[in-house]
Amino acid sequence: MKLLIKIIPYIFFIIIIVAIQKALTKYEVTYYLTQLTMSAYYAVLIVGLSLLMGYAGQISLGHAGFFAIGGYCSAVLLTYNFMDFLNKKNSLIQFFYDKNFMQISADLYGGKILIFQPWPAFLIAVILAIIIAFLIGIPVLKLKGHYLAMATLGFGTIIYTVILAGSVFGGADGISEVPPLHIYKELYITGKSSLRVENYYIAFSVLLAGILLLNNLINSRVGRALRALHGSEDAVGASGINSSSYKVITFVISAVFAAAGGVLLTHYNGSIGPSESGIMKSVRYVSIVAVGGMSSIWGAAITAIILNYLSLRGLFGSYDDVIFGAILIIVMIFAPGGIFSLKFKKKSKIEPAQANE
Repeated sequence: MKLLIKIIPYIFFIIIIVAIQKALTKYEVTYYLTQLTMSAYYAVLIVGLSLLMGYAGQISLGHAGFFAIGGYCSAVLLTYNFMDFLNKKNSLIQFFYDKNFMQISADLYGGKILIFQPWPAFLIAVILAIIIAFLIGIPVLKLKGHYLAMATLGFGTIIYTVILAGSVFGGADGISEVPPLHIYKELYITGKSSLRVENYYIAFSVLLAGILLLNNLINSRVGRALRALHGSEDAVGASGINSSSYKVITFVISAVFAAAGGVLLTHYNGSIGPSESGIMKSVRYVSIVAVGGMSSIWGAAITAIILNYLSLRGLFGSYDDVIFGAILIIVMIFAPGGIFSLKFKKKSKIEPAQANE
């Protein structure tokens, strides 16, 4: 019975996703699936940020930076010509080429270029995000409150500046001609209309897998420790739990979700631009988590899909950033728990001492 209760939200979510696709196909308006697919990849970042904010109690105004790190790293590895580094002694590029992580392809003019394979590029992008999250998280997560917010905001600003100034990142034009990500046989992550329905299901499958993973984590020993940490960090420290380690690990997990979403959306769009690392994008993500409920993975996911879809459809027009900023202010004043926030039952409140069991 308990298992049935746990899987009901997943079944309900799948039914809605299938129903939307069937309805749009029936009325021959499947182009709406494009924005829904993009919204799902943004939601991957949002659910990871929800874990960080709602359970570890840490705010991040720099998660757009991790999204861009994933997307740009993958895009550079898949479009930059590494041919000059080939056949050099002790070259890392030669090592990757020998291990079949790279391939010789043709550019737009028919010339030969040496680029990475899409899946190794995906892996490298996520690993880079993990390394940067560790390096940033260890010192930054010692801060609290608005000091932490300002520190992560500074990180996001640095990423945006580097991307905008670096010629390898395409400057203000970004990087285009990113190849599709091969999944199976003729199935690719791509924005081509012929695979629009398939990519819709791929995106929401990835999101559903992320939600399942995070919900299992929340209900585990680590999740109990995070709840206790959110309640009282001092009490958790007094009970013998290394709160710093938990915060850093949660920060890294959320960064992985952001980077993975960035890579997948870059493949789907076939390009990425510097706006993906903008400060207002990070504010948007925090706003969405706040609206959905910081302690509700499902609430964050649903809110992310709806608000990002409306934004991508151009409903907010040129006032896009204003709307999301206003949403954050209003929710923090009138509904700090979020409109989808789940209140834990009294018996589920975990004392710090219990979290170490």
